[in-house]
Amino acid sequence: MTRPNILFISTDQQRWDALGAAGNTHIRTPNLDRLAAQGARFTNCYTQSSVCAPSRASLMTSRYVHNHGLWANGVDIDPGEQLFTRALTDAGYDCGLVGKFHLGAAFGGRVEPRIDDGFRVFRWSHDPYVRSEANHYHLWLEEHFPGVLDEAMARGGAAAIDNLPTEQHYSRWIGEETIEYLTTGREKDKPFCFVVNFFDPHHGFGSPSDYRASYDAQSLPAPVTSDLSTKPDIYTEASQRSYAGHDTGFAECTEEEIQDIIAHYYAMVTLIDDEVGRILDALDAEGLAEDTIVMFTSDHGEMLGDHQMLLKGPMMFDCSVKVPLLVRWPGQIPEGTVREELVEWIDLAPTVLASAGVDPLPRQQGRDLAPLWNDGQGGSTWEDRDWVLSEYRNSCWPYDPPVHTTMVRQGSWKIVVHHGPPATTRSRDGELYDLAADPHEQINLWHDPEAAGRRLEMERTVLDVLVATEERSRVRHAAF
Repeated sequence: MTRPNILFISTDQQRWDALGAAGNTHIRTPNLDRLAAQGARFTNCYTQSSVCAPSRASLMTSRYVHNHGLWANGVDIDPGEQLFTRALTDAGYDCGLVGKFHLGAAFGGRVEPRIDDGFRVFRWSHDPYVRSEANHYHLWLEEHFPGVLDEAMARGGAAAIDNLPTEQHYSRWIGEETIEYLTTGREKDKPFCFVVNFFDPHHGFGSPSDYRASYDAQSLPAPVTSDLSTKPDIYTEASQRSYAGHDTGFAECTEEEIQDIIAHYYAMVTLIDDEVGRILDALDAEGLAEDTIVMFTSDHGEMLGDHQMLLKGPMMFDCSVKVPLLVRWPGQIPEGTVREELVEWIDLAPTVLASAGVDPLPRQQGRDLAPLWNDGQGGSTWEDRDWVLSEYRNSCWPYDPPVHTTMVRQGSWKIVVHHGPPATTRSRDGELYDLAADPHEQINLWHDPEAAGRRLEMERTVLDVLVATEERSRVRHAAF
């Protein structure tokens, strides 16, 4: 069989339910819905962290956060880590990337250092905002729309850039660069792996005016509410001010402003959907669609007003750590496949490598998803652990005292342990949810006497999972 091409498309901060195919009747995503109908949709895909860089490092290495060591935004990945794109390049693939990468600190214009990533094409732009000669989006703007960037920065800075017209928008640039690669930029004598990293629907919450106008904010469902007094105290703090006090909090917004944020968020997703449609059309026009695996996913979610919070951080609600995962591979994945098993972001690299006929990464911890769409045919079976793990270690703007959370979902139960040495002023607390009875995670059973046995069992599961996922890849040569 000819080795497939791989088109890996990731958004930034897209909730699992910001997708029509996931049952959201209020958002318009016809191209992503088409992608889901033509392949497989995984309904329970969890990322390894609720923030960008740790989760993206897990994607690229197929390793849990406590092993790859990129434990927070602002931390550089260990140059010794092995990335799946390097393995593909070594196996004869032509690899490229456009957009965000975020395996290193990129605050205030810092250019994240590259390690041995395997990319021949590297059109990097951490975000649409900070000017630097390494920001390829800004270079593209200057080439095609001279003066627009200066005018936007002078007019309103980041907010003005978020609201640039569609033809000048970061998401349009992503689409243009991807189409250029597919049509003229790839090495046509090789199979390719192209990583397409959109920045939207990341905050700030802005979108081109025509996309925003297509949504009536007040007709969109209001956020899920919770009694924050029943949840760890850090959530009340996060409701007042996001990002440890460095960004706008839910409590500072009016109801109308929250609905406007939701409308902008949906508009950003629809803009991405249109660009995905253009990319899929280019695949068709180039005669590549039948030989290309297309993956669509996101690095983590967004609170979007649910539980009286915005953005991300220590939160481990499904809206924060469960993401879309669509995989299309004509002739290999039956159309309309829907799988409900618990899967993780660390599973994506092993799936890509196995599909390409490339040996696994020596230290990978994920699993090949193929048995889930071929029902065990081809000699492989699915290793169903029945649990997923996500970790947050005082990332983004750090809290004082530090906040560390670990989430394990097992079956329909979810536990979130809020860690902290006893000497800190934060009391030890946590969350326990029965997702079968409480899918929106409104009822915290952590302190419920009737759930004490389940809580103890799940706390032990957390310990077992952390031990089971320790770094033990080095060969043991003998008993001593």
